[in-house]
Amino acid sequence: MNDFFAPVTRTSRATIAEVAAAAGVSKASVSRYIGGDRRLLSDALATRIEAAVAALNFQPNQMARGLKRGRSRLIGMLVADMLNPYSTAVMHGVETACRQQGYSLLVCNTDQDAQQEPQQLAALQSYSIEGLIVNTFGQHAADLRQLGSRLPLVLLDRELPGVDADLVGLDNYQAIATGVGHLQQQGYRDLLLVSEPLDGTSSRVQRLTAFEALLIDHPSCRGIHCTSAGDPQALQTALADFIARPGPGPKAVLTANGVATLATTLALQALGEPLFERLGLLALDDLDWFPLVGGGISALAQPTHALGVAAFERLQRRIDGDRSAPVRQTFAAELCVRRSTHART
Repeated sequence: MNDFFAPVTRTSRATIAEVAAAAGVSKASVSRYIGGDRRLLSDALATRIEAAVAALNFQPNQMARGLKRGRSRLIGMLVADMLNPYSTAVMHGVETACRQQGYSLLVCNTDQDAQQEPQQLAALQSYSIEGLIVNTFGQHAADLRQLGSRLPLVLLDRELPGVDADLVGLDNYQAIATGVGHLQQQGYRDLLLVSEPLDGTSSRVQRLTAFEALLIDHPSCRGIHCTSAGDPQALQTALADFIARPGPGPKAVLTANGVATLATTLALQALGEPLFERLGLLALDDLDWFPLVGGGISALAQPTHALGVAAFERLQRRIDGDRSAPVRQTFAAELCVRRSTHART
């Protein structure tokens, strides 16, 4: 170990100039040392700089170094609702893939407020991100189109009108088809689809469209739709009406995502409905609490980690220069059967 310098206790961040002065070398030599060009320095010079770096506890400004080379190694991600378990799970997949490839993830949350979207996009751009993953309402599509003309952009889960970019998401038709097929096989004939409000979000619309189309192919079943809007009483009324009305056979609720599942479960409890005795329940998304409720809620699990990884990998290809036509990459849902869809006769 070299002892040119005694360790220094300091509260401020050391600079290249201070390292150079301590080592008795030029700032250019220190820049070469920390920038990976040590081969251009003599062994003696490199040793002196190494000792000064250790003594001053010097930490290079990676952002400044990256920008000097035209690379920030930052990926931006814009999400509509960070509290949504789906968003959190997918975000983890994106961050894991970023870290493995030497990138950092910068996340901005619009909190389901369309007016926040342009502000958060501006914030992301101010950090010189190299690419952007978007999982939001996209009510400011013109801003996204303009941004997409300047840097690579990948859409996650939701199509945005007029935004010509790669899309990574669930195969919504396959998921709903798997769900309806399972419910029919278990003996359910009267179905209610509960979704979040149809505000133009493509994934919600696609799931409802698939549900309606599949019922045409299953004439022995009947189905209706309602939304889990912000009014719990309205959902309770819709569920009570569904339970009470005459139907072609055993009844089941198909919830279109984790948020709708929680709202539906709470509404059933408020109604005093014994869970899964008269009414089946199948959820799209599979959350940690599902196995704990009423013997377990059956689910159509989304491969959230794989979706996040795929979104980053698609973005990285664009960052690396891929200029081919935009692609749609979809993943299948996996059926996880629990007590909530036990067989009916």
